Amino acid sequence: MELNVLYPAEEEKEYTNSTYLIVSRVAYLIGVPQKIFENEFEPPKIEIYNELENNKNARIIRNLCMIRTGLEKYFTKIQRAMMFDMKNLGTLPQYIPPHCIEQLHQDGIPLMKANYKAEKYVFDINRYIADRINLCRELFPIWIDWDYIRELFIMPHGLTEAGAKRANREFHDNMLHYPYQVYLNWHGAARGNILYNDKKFVSLLYEAHEDFFQDMSKVTDASDATKSNIYDFIGSNEKTAFVVDCENSDPYKLHAVLRNLDSDELAKVSKIILYDDPHTTVAWKILNEFTNIPVEHILVERVKQNKSLVDMSLAVGACKEFYQGRADSFVIVSSDSDYWGLISTLPEARFLVMVEESKCGHDMKNAMENAGIFYCYIDDFCTGNSEEVKLHTLRNEIRQRLNDAFQVNVEELLQQVYRETMVDMTAGEKKQFYNTYIKPMRIVIDAEGNASIRLGGD
Repeated sequence: MELNVLYPAEEEKEYTNSTYLIVSRVAYLIGVPQKIFENEFEPPKIEIYNELENNKNARIIRNLCMIRTGLEKYFTKIQRAMMFDMKNLGTLPQYIPPHCIEQLHQDGIPLMKANYKAEKYVFDINRYIADRINLCRELFPIWIDWDYIRELFIMPHGLTEAGAKRANREFHDNMLHYPYQVYLNWHGAARGNILYNDKKFVSLLYEAHEDFFQDMSKVTDASDATKSNIYDFIGSNEKTAFVVDCENSDPYKLHAVLRNLDSDELAKVSKIILYDDPHTTVAWKILNEFTNIPVEHILVERVKQNKSLVDMSLAVGACKEFYQGRADSFVIVSSDSDYWGLISTLPEARFLVMVEESKCGHDMKNAMENAGIFYCYIDDFCTGNSEEVKLHTLRNEIRQRLNDAFQVNVEELLQQVYRETMVDMTAGEKKQFYNTYIKPMRIVIDAEGNASIRLGGD
């Protein structure tokens, strides 16, 4: 297959406004040097490095990968030093970082062995990595295929001499094409730095598996210019409040906005006021758990079931916040044109509007531009780190519905069954029955999604 090689200028254009969460985690695990993370002009972010340094499972994989890279780079020299100079991995600091061996020992991985050959260390390291890499699965979001990530760490046939030699030969033949000249299971094609950013990495990762990454919003963030305009707006006003039309906004996209803006800048926001309708998603109820900004959740009941009063309540509430709460500026989150009446009503206030691109018409955009009101798309903010609120919402809702569907007191049920079956059992027999069949009972889900309860022993 002919590969499309991008030069730096083209690469920058091709993969604009990307995030660096995934590449930073991969870079840490495969053993990219710390100085790369500390360089602000390199993709991997130092905050991810610092986070993963405190994770034992991540630290073990990193140290194993760093030693493996040393072995792959300098295998012949290491082999000779072991054979003729009575050296071991721990006494070859010019090839193998000593702190990696020490940290592995502290973390319960006794790598060092006496009178050991270099190729056996390669086999041992490959085995350790294969056995432990799944413990790092939780470091990555569920929207990226873990099997694709895992494969990067597994040397093909790396427990055999032939497989290890083949991997070493390929690494040396294409070393300049491996990111930061660090070994991983990546066929060294001339694609530039595959860890350039998340957009490039996931695109190439899925392409390597004859797959296509579907949702680039997971790895695309708003531009620096957009964020700067938001910071300038908040910083230039005395008191800014977010007012959110929950009927015409996406809670997960708003969460993405809040997660991807600087927390110090957002600390200047006085509150977030949610104007909600009983018919919207339950996700709005938990937004306050994922932001440090005070959240006021106003549920607007309907007088007529076919008529929402959210728009009117938002306008009245914003006016009250302006005149009584002393807010002088508002960030309106809504894709509905009805809020234009609010903007017209408060000419003394300043407004910034966040909309969804597909739901905001050209007339409304033209009106805001003519009025000098900055607007941005909440779709532009990276949705990849809104996973936490999505999972929290799903788990809460499933837990609640299961509780509603399954309410039973097992002790009362057992007493009723004993009476109706007329089975005579001693207290000891009942206890044994309970521990054997009742306590271990579980929910089983079949291929069609039907859930049933299985007793212990079934």
